[in-house]
Amino acid sequence: MDSTTISLFSDILKGVGRNPVNGKKKGGIKMHTMINALEDVPCLVRFSSAATHDHTFLKDLNLEKGSFVVFDKAYNDYLQYLEWTDDDIYFVTRQKENAVYKTIEEFDLADTTSDAVLKDEVISVQKKGTTLTLRRIAYWNNQKNKVFEFITNHLELEPDKVAEIYKHRWQIETMFKRLKQNFPLKYFLGDNQNAIEIQIWCGLIIQLLMLVVQRRTKRKWAYSNMVSMVRFHLMTYIDLFKFLENPDKQWQQLTTKPPDKQLSLF
Repeated sequence: MDSTTISLFSDILKGVGRNPVNGKKKGGIKMHTMINALEDVPCLVRFSSAATHDHTFLKDLNLEKGSFVVFDKAYNDYLQYLEWTDDDIYFVTRQKENAVYKTIEEFDLADTTSDAVLKDEVISVQKKGTTLTLRRIAYWNNQKNKVFEFITNHLELEPDKVAEIYKHRWQIETMFKRLKQNFPLKYFLGDNQNAIEIQIWCGLIIQLLMLVVQRRTKRKWAYSNMVSMVRFHLMTYIDLFKFLENPDKQWQQLTTKPPDKQLSLF
């Protein structure tokens, strides 16, 4: 799960940051989203002002026992971690740089463990008089040339697997990119919160429909290219799947005949 912020030209919803000295501060709407890693489409969406902290979204989650939820360090909430641990719900996230913790035990790394794993240990964190036991894994990323520090409440997984689970979080970043690049979310038709949310919902629905079309089409299409082709032919009476599978077919073969008892416009 993650969130993305959509800037607004008017201050309908409170934006982030300080008020500018000159000019008016822009508003912003934040879309908190959770996706299933096996489906790549949103299964839960909540809207708030851009100034709302991400961790407030955690209370809206209804996770099944044994679930794994992956998110970045902006969602840090130790009390929620404790509640999930009691309910046998697991999480993987990154540790904040200013986190205060105490090392309880350091595990020996097995020979089969990747060289990228630098440390695997159990730590304790104090929060409002409550002690929480977590697992901390230091992992070297060659592509970023930096160390990532992961924390989780699952104490038995191999450290490589914890890092691999966190990599799945990139799917939601791809989904946000796909949404913002292909659908009009820079200019809104309404000037109130409800109208803005409706336009975003429309974008999400169209994105879902286009994913269904992309996966049903035998020919491989880049998502943005396919959306562009569909946009060009919105008012064209053709068989969509035949067209996407072979755009070079003769036009007569792509055109679908109107059903019986339906009057033709031409």
